[in-house]
Amino acid sequence: MIIEVKANNWVSNHSIFKATSLTLYKKVTSLSDFDPKLTEKTYDPLKQDLILFQKWQDEKLFAFDKTTGKRIFTIDTPPPYANAPWHMGGAIHYSQIDMIARYKRMAGFEVLFPMCLDRNGLPIEVQTEKKFKISMHDVPREEFLAMCKQILDEVGDMILGVCRMLGFSNNSLEWDEIYKTDSEQYRTLTQSTFIKLFKEGQIYEDDRPNNYCTRCKTTIADNEIDYKSGSHTLYDIKFQVKETGEDLIITTSRPELIPAIGVVIFNPKDERYQHLAGKTVITPYFKDEVPIMSHHYAKMEFGTGIMMVCAYGDSSDVQIFRELQLNPKTIIDTNGKITDKVPEFAGLKVKEAKKQIVEKLEQDGYIIEQTDTPHNFPICSRCKTTVEFLAMPEYYLKQVDYLPTLHKYAQEMQFFPPFMKQVWIDWLNTVSIDWPISRRRYYGTEVPIWYCKGCGHPNIPEPGQYYQPWKDDPPFSICQKCGKSDGFEGDLRTFDTWMDSSLSEIYTIMYPHNKKDDELFEKLINRPYICDVRPSAKDIVRTWLHYTMLRGLQLYDKPAFKYAWISGFVVDSKGEKFSKSAGTAIKPENMISKYGGDAVRFYGATEASHGSDIRFNQQRLQGISKFINKLYNIAKFLSRFPIIEDEKHVSLQPADEWILSELAKVVEEAKEGYEIFDFQIPAKILRTFTWDTFASHYVELVKGRAYNRHNTYDDKEQKAAWFTLHKVMKELTKSLAPIIPFVTDLIYRGIYDKTVHLEKYPEGTEIIDKKKYLEITTTLLDLNSAIWKYKKSQQLPLNTPIKKITIPKVLIPLIKDLQSMHAIEKFAENIDTAGDSDLVELNEDTTIYVKL
Repeated sequence: MIIEVKANNWVSNHSIFKATSLTLYKKVTSLSDFDPKLTEKTYDPLKQDLILFQKWQDEKLFAFDKTTGKRIFTIDTPPPYANAPWHMGGAIHYSQIDMIARYKRMAGFEVLFPMCLDRNGLPIEVQTEKKFKISMHDVPREEFLAMCKQILDEVGDMILGVCRMLGFSNNSLEWDEIYKTDSEQYRTLTQSTFIKLFKEGQIYEDDRPNNYCTRCKTTIADNEIDYKSGSHTLYDIKFQVKETGEDLIITTSRPELIPAIGVVIFNPKDERYQHLAGKTVITPYFKDEVPIMSHHYAKMEFGTGIMMVCAYGDSSDVQIFRELQLNPKTIIDTNGKITDKVPEFAGLKVKEAKKQIVEKLEQDGYIIEQTDTPHNFPICSRCKTTVEFLAMPEYYLKQVDYLPTLHKYAQEMQFFPPFMKQVWIDWLNTVSIDWPISRRRYYGTEVPIWYCKGCGHPNIPEPGQYYQPWKDDPPFSICQKCGKSDGFEGDLRTFDTWMDSSLSEIYTIMYPHNKKDDELFEKLINRPYICDVRPSAKDIVRTWLHYTMLRGLQLYDKPAFKYAWISGFVVDSKGEKFSKSAGTAIKPENMISKYGGDAVRFYGATEASHGSDIRFNQQRLQGISKFINKLYNIAKFLSRFPIIEDEKHVSLQPADEWILSELAKVVEEAKEGYEIFDFQIPAKILRTFTWDTFASHYVELVKGRAYNRHNTYDDKEQKAAWFTLHKVMKELTKSLAPIIPFVTDLIYRGIYDKTVHLEKYPEGTEIIDKKKYLEITTTLLDLNSAIWKYKKSQQLPLNTPIKKITIPKVLIPLIKDLQSMHAIEKFAENIDTAGDSDLVELNEDTTIYVKL
């Protein structure tokens, strides 16, 4: 066959074309002349990853060492909640946090990166009640705590197992060196900060309406509420104005709260009701007398424009009661039942009471009309029970006073990605009340207060040790207020779990490897921020990030973080959250066992830009695993060639300078992505270079020179191929190591006899002083691809000799390696016409003419 290439800038008189025949490019029949250092036939992650991980642990490769003299980079690892095993979302999210740590080490930092488990609060209690089919309040407290701990230990081990399978580089994954938020040491820190802020007047107790979950039987904060879409019935109900006798129609979805009405309001601009200001309305059926007044909250366009304000129907009712200082008549108790303040319906669940009250109102002709309408129901984020609003005494931590400074911090802190900053700002704009921090639950850090039985005064102990007032005697015998010894009663409540979690950045720098280090703490706390980076999923910006920034401000008068790294969700193929009940939850252990830890990590990095949601697709994960194997196979191939360390011993050829220049360019571009913690950028760039440029083109281009079976090349030219192959693999494995740590370390140890994870991230100028031949890349790749494609179209082997070819001028420097690559026997000096040849488009400048 003949392949003729005609180009706008083709050369016919170059000396290399003068050869009349080349017989140097016989087919290589054996690769046994060189034995590879990588001896395993294929990369087997199930076998090799476990061996590697154990090596890392034995070598204490990632242990934190403050004595290295390096600048310290601190990561406030999110303590994963240990109430249930991870699905793929947790595995991918934490893998990318590990990429931050690995890159920062390669960038020259000493990285403080603890592993931890969150073991406080409602989620574990709800899980325990489900598993053991009990109610928390029906078993002794000690027994219930033991049940919780059993689940926490089991699930914690499972989570740590996934961490090992994914190759996480936390400072330690040993059980006694990971911190747990239910440890005495951690809970002591929580209680000590409470005592400090209580004494400073930042914490107070108040009896006020709050969000209340009747299932969890505790107060919950605004940011612990989710909303469920649905529909409810709006009732137009007839009331009567006492002074005039006229009917007044009020629209409501909560007729069961008619006995709890505190005031009826209309909008000051609503002309229809101006004459009712200061008058009284008589409620239907219950015959209570309620004042009528104007208030801006009433919406003229809703229903009839007049509104009943109850204790409590929703958060707006709570706000109006507070504003008008009304005395609430609470008719729903902590079990979600009607109280004896409404004797006829006392003891009924709210839903049943509503049904019976509606029936009574209908029988007496008070209901004028009923309409179904869409509605978002407030529900507990933990157990999904509809939230009620009940008044009860709780402790509050001030936050409203700090909003201006928190807004300032939001503007100053760097967010990755930048648009996630608005998530926190939007939340700050909704905060209107202080943070209720006490909870009526068991598994959590206890409120460290004992109340004097004589005067009721709350007595606070000294900070520095862990207190359990519900079962322990106080560390004092005399009341701090009345001075008497009438005895004490310990507080039974615990803290909101975010009271613990919001101190994770302080614990991280205070207790590396769970050992107190005052010297390190003083060094790090004197920075303009407490911790370098807070990694977080976007759904807990309004809780964990918000409360941590608040606590940093209150305790140390500085922002908690320099950076906030916020990730999206990993969802199912339909874009919905993984659900066990729906059968969509996917265990990461199964995917890792099938495809390997590196494949899962690389999949998470490539699948979406940082901050965006990932729709999990197993087929795409399978494709990623092929790339991991491809990288190993490339490394195995080139591991057969001797390692040339000194560039002085080689004579780099244009092809070598070209690929080194391409490598220098991509590692610099990858670094830009690493610096902003967006791992899709390096993952995609490096994958494309590895597969589409290095493996498919350069390796094929220099195989003949690397083997040099016919002594076509001199010694320095052959060694240049060896040098370049290894140089590319070295720098490529370094560049990929933060994302795929297993296979890169396997390659680096196997070929270069040391770990890749103590190497520096490569610099482009260290790969090649000055980039060359970058302008030929597209033409070279197009030429090779067109030749291969044409041979395949003719059903010819790729090693079929080419008898004659003329190439574009820009590729002349590579002609010797191109001869070897394509088995070219002879070069044409001129092409006068294509004659009846087939035409194959190479690109807009070049056309290949093929004649058989």
